[in-house]
Amino acid sequence: MIDGSVYLRRELMIRFVRAFNDGTLETELDRLPIALRPRQGGSSRCCIYHDRAVIKYRVMSLLGFSCEEETDEARTLASYYREACERPTPVADPDSEKIPLSVCEAGCSECPSSRVVVTGNCRGCFSRPCMYNCPKNAIDIVNQTSTIDYSKCIKCGKCVSVCPFHAIVKTTVPCEDACPTGAIHKDEEGHTTIDPKKCISCGNCFSKCPFSAIMEKSQLLDVLLALKRGEEVVAMVAPAATSQFAGTIEQLFTAVSRLGFHDVMEVALGAEMTTEHETREFQERMNAGEKLMTTSCCPAYVELVRKLLPDFMKYVSTTPSPMVFAAQIARAEHPGCKVVFIGPCVAKRMEAIRKGVDYVLSFEELGGMLAGNNIDVIACEPWKIPRPAIAIARNFSRSCGVTEAVIQEAGGLKGDFKLDSKAINGIDKKTLAMLKLYAAGKLPANFLEVMSCPGGCVGGPCSLRK
Repeated sequence: MIDGSVYLRRELMIRFVRAFNDGTLETELDRLPIALRPRQGGSSRCCIYHDRAVIKYRVMSLLGFSCEEETDEARTLASYYREACERPTPVADPDSEKIPLSVCEAGCSECPSSRVVVTGNCRGCFSRPCMYNCPKNAIDIVNQTSTIDYSKCIKCGKCVSVCPFHAIVKTTVPCEDACPTGAIHKDEEGHTTIDPKKCISCGNCFSKCPFSAIMEKSQLLDVLLALKRGEEVVAMVAPAATSQFAGTIEQLFTAVSRLGFHDVMEVALGAEMTTEHETREFQERMNAGEKLMTTSCCPAYVELVRKLLPDFMKYVSTTPSPMVFAAQIARAEHPGCKVVFIGPCVAKRMEAIRKGVDYVLSFEELGGMLAGNNIDVIACEPWKIPRPAIAIARNFSRSCGVTEAVIQEAGGLKGDFKLDSKAINGIDKKTLAMLKLYAAGKLPANFLEVMSCPGGCVGGPCSLRK
């Protein structure tokens, strides 16, 4: 789905890349907000100046700075650019707790907290199911209309479900409602904040905020600079790319190579290794008498367990993700190279920092680079892939894809057990409870696949198409 915030984000990326290619980015940066919101044009907020302020912070995110890093409002975007150009290449930091998401106060509408509201459709009916079914006695009838005492209301929604006139509705805050871990809340001044101790970088808030107020700290400029310096940079394209770009995967690889990458490879090659190792680990665990193992491919899920269910970590596979294995392959073939993972995931930025993958680009950012360089994927000749990944490895991008690969690989498993697989397709507020039930053996399964995004990686927050 394309909306105004998505359109602005992508248009900004394209202009950013074109200015970089023209050598005018430093001088054009501070004009970008004006160019995108000219005086004669319309505004999406109260005025064009408010729009321009938000665009400024979005440019900062493209430069690799979070909104919270601003200490001087008068500082120019050009000065941020100069600082970014001197920024060292990221190094692996296994203990990093820096999340890639930040909230732009200028963009945040400071939505009122979620609540249950009685609308004008209320008829004050005789049966009064809302009042009699409220577990906290928070509803009374005043002047033939239901009235809610918010000091008692727990927002359970029971009144919403029983009202025959659908006169009671529950309003939600999109970012809070989308967050599966309760990491988003209001501070004392009413500003939305993200608690890094609870945030799993799933990106739900990023994709659901209708004001585009939640921003992702980008590495786009870092990759552009590395390519400009002529460094040996290898692009690792995630399997989900096949559903994101027009043309074949071979044509996409050619298009990516024209951006200046030294080589292009499939992350699905890493998925083949993940399948082999994860299957072997499952066999070893079951033969040792363990009752449950879960997949480890989704970094948002791993973060969920690490931060909120640490006792559950013993059930998580220790097998590296396809991205990590793909980076190992790339560095074996190109010693000393820089590796760039390209995919639809926000949480991969956290995993990359901890596992030593140099850079992460989203599919949106790749799309901006291709458009900014006037590269049409469909017009490209097919790339000659030396060793194409097997089809089942490419299916890692969709829900149950990992499970299917392991089941196929497990055909020759030996032991007094059988693979009983289940899948959790999307992390939400119920997932924590479900994982506890699996751990207690109250839900049947010994192999559990967990994917943060509904439908799998193809539904990631930085996808071009959903």
